Amino acid sequence: MSDTRKPRLADSLRGFLDAGLATAQTRLELLSVEVQEEKLRLSGLILNVVLCALLLGFGAVFLALFLTVLFWEGHRLLALGLATLAFLGGGLFAAGNAARELKRGSRLFAASLAELARDREALRRKE
Repeated sequence: MSDTRKPRLADSLRGFLDAGLATAQTRLELLSVEVQEEKLRLSGLILNVVLCALLLGFGAVFLALFLTVLFWEGHRLLALGLATLAFLGGGLFAAGNAARELKRGSRLFAASLAELARDREALRRKE
């Protein structure tokens, strides 16, 4: 009678190990997909931010030059001072936004962590 239990126990353990490995494989594949998505999102974000900063920077410099030339005869110092304040204010505003974004952190692996939490909860319910 003990001989018949050993194969059943071994088969049961093999099945349990197989299910555990399949779950781990699925979770690792999900992590891999999330890393790829985050990489694509960040590369697109960086490209757009750099392009935006470059074009807006050129536009702001040309606007400052235009206003300085426009007011050259009577108010050139005022035009230069206002342009300087506008650039510094915009830079400080952008720095504040960047600091807030850094504090917020990344949501990398959020879906995987949620799935693992659901798996653990499901296992707790079965016990």
